[in-house]
Amino acid sequence: MKPLRIALTKGRLEKDTVAALERIGLDCTQVREKGRRLILPVGNGEIEVVLAKAADVITYVENGVCDLGVVGKDTIMENGSHFFEILDLGFGRCRFALACKKGVDFFGGYKAKTVATKYPNVARQFFESRAMDVRIIKIEGSVELAPLLGLADGIVDIVETGATLRENGLEVVETITQISARLIANTASLKLRKAEIEALASQLERSIAENRGEKTV
Repeated sequence: MKPLRIALTKGRLEKDTVAALERIGLDCTQVREKGRRLILPVGNGEIEVVLAKAADVITYVENGVCDLGVVGKDTIMENGSHFFEILDLGFGRCRFALACKKGVDFFGGYKAKTVATKYPNVARQFFESRAMDVRIIKIEGSVELAPLLGLADGIVDIVETGATLRENGLEVVETITQISARLIANTASLKLRKAEIEALASQLERSIAENRGEKTV
């Protein structure tokens, strides 16, 4: 049988996922010593890891070239939902937040607000839920610049510690939602390889609970 293929988000989520796989007894030496390789065996070859950018993880899972993926909830919220989200992995914790210049009343006044963000879909849904008419500008780089340059009244971005905001004279106005890494599955794979996927997810879930010091059934 071909290996169960898992797409991992390169960077910190990759490292956290590898640590989680090692905790359930899988040998991840090849991934740790990957060099420039992007497809690597895990365990005894029963699992194959594919290293990709966050949005591409979803694309690979949705199109069935990967059975599973590990990606942040932020990417899921922004980029689509033609897959099953099967487990909150508990790491990569941060939050989506609305921020603006310190001391500014973002919700005050009557003129329409302009918001800069890397996540226009998330921002749009948030402001629609507040029945606010907001102009959204997509920024690829440091969104903190937008209010400082007068391009936007506020930003919607991922916040971990808030240090970058504070250093640039910005503050969180409101938390939109909490974020963490999720295990996602291709819809067809979940039917065809149900036993393998459920077994892996159960092992990971038990390991996460034990890591937090929770009792498992």
